[in-house]
Amino acid sequence: MRNTVKSAIGTTVQDMLESGLKSSFTKREINALGIEIKEVLITPIEIKKIRKKTHLSQTVFAELLNVSPSSVRQWEQGKRVPTGATKVLLELLDQSPHLLDYRIAV
Repeated sequence: MRNTVKSAIGTTVQDMLESGLKSSFTKREINALGIEIKEVLITPIEIKKIRKKTHLSQTVFAELLNVSPSSVRQWEQGKRVPTGATKVLLELLDQSPHLLDYRIAV
């Protein structure tokens, strides 16, 4: 497949995924189309900024994320890094700080 066609198809598929259209692709198909699933890179400073955007203490933020307060403290100090789905959740909270407000019962 020519690179320009491959690129156009990859862009179209990526647009479909971003628009929420239901689709199913294998890892091999995604790779063949040149679509990249970006790695979430997040610094200790960014984690603290995200927490501050939510207006929560480390303890409450930890409870909201279902992690220990020690984990949040160590992430913010750069002693540990969040992994897996937690990194994605932090990225989402950066974009929408009130995303998890539904979990806080009044």
